Amino acid sequence: MAVEKTNFHSYCSGKLHKGCELCVQGKKLVLFITGRCAQRCFYCPINEKKYGQDVVYANEWKIEDPKDPKELLEEARLTRACGAGITGGDPLMDLDRCVDYITLLKKEFGKRFHIHLYTPLKLVSEQALARLHQAGLDEIRFHPDLDDDSLWPRLSLGRKFKWEVGVEIPVIPGYEAKTKKLIDFMAGKVDFLNLNELEVSDTQAAHYSLDRLGFIPKDDVSYGAKGSVELGLGLVEYAQSKGIDTHLCTAQLKDSVQVQMRIKRRAQGVALPTDIKTSEGLLIRGCVYLPGLAPGVSYRAKIAAADKTATMKRLEEAAGKLKVSSGSTKFQIDDFKLRLLTSKDAVKRLAKVIKKAGFIPAIVEEYPTRDGIEMDIEFL
Repeated sequence: MAVEKTNFHSYCSGKLHKGCELCVQGKKLVLFITGRCAQRCFYCPINEKKYGQDVVYANEWKIEDPKDPKELLEEARLTRACGAGITGGDPLMDLDRCVDYITLLKKEFGKRFHIHLYTPLKLVSEQALARLHQAGLDEIRFHPDLDDDSLWPRLSLGRKFKWEVGVEIPVIPGYEAKTKKLIDFMAGKVDFLNLNELEVSDTQAAHYSLDRLGFIPKDDVSYGAKGSVELGLGLVEYAQSKGIDTHLCTAQLKDSVQVQMRIKRRAQGVALPTDIKTSEGLLIRGCVYLPGLAPGVSYRAKIAAADKTATMKRLEEAAGKLKVSSGSTKFQIDDFKLRLLTSKDAVKRLAKVIKKAGFIPAIVEEYPTRDGIEMDIEFL
């Protein structure tokens, strides 16, 4: 069977397994369980706000109270998720949290809600896997240490349970022999291999000398490491010769397919009737800001530091005042960014009225994600 290029910028030999199948459609919620991990990989791509921190994220939404599932469930609903990929750090650093979340998601969305989990081998045991399987985990992806084969025999533990078993590793230039050694070892012990194009990240720069390690981006617009995809294609062929279904996932797939598809799905879930949805899934909306809380220097810090109760009261008063001045125009309070929302046309039409009332009108194009990153702001 030949190695085939997919329609989503990756390469595949054999069957594309369920976790990947849903992921490329943007139908998987990314559930970041914890940033803690006992295996310090020099290529770790986790950003600084998560690296080594015991934090939980559902996609871009930070779960303020990990014991309260309402935000997790809300993000799953807003993105119309058909499954979840549990990642970290090492999720097994908090096995109880993993089991609780898997149980919760299965109960809320049904047995067909597909859940897979990534984990290094350091904390893998038959007892830990049994708890994950009993909770309803559908697919487990092991992340062996290519520099240390002492724990590789733990891969065999995955076969003790009825689920899909895979290995997922980055394609590291210079590691061809070590990766082939792992492929030889895993043959017959797993259902599939997922290879990721190595990405050069800011976290690596903060903890390691990239120049010393010899990894550089392949071009000016990608985090993908030079030589990773080329090596990966050879490894797909090698794994194919061992009878292993293999998928080479590129940085382009993650950025321009997986994330964008998920963003489009979320836009469908969160867009207001007054919003304009772009072809990329961004939202164009009319915004009214209170003085001191408009986008600018330290914008996020100002929102975080604001007295929410007092600010919400001011926004309610502002909405009432503007409705009287503008007739039938509706303004909705955004309790996350502490502003009023309306249509692009309405805020343009009422810009003078809004400014006369002491507020700041703007047209904003932003992501539909929880963090709502602004791509363009036009103050009127």
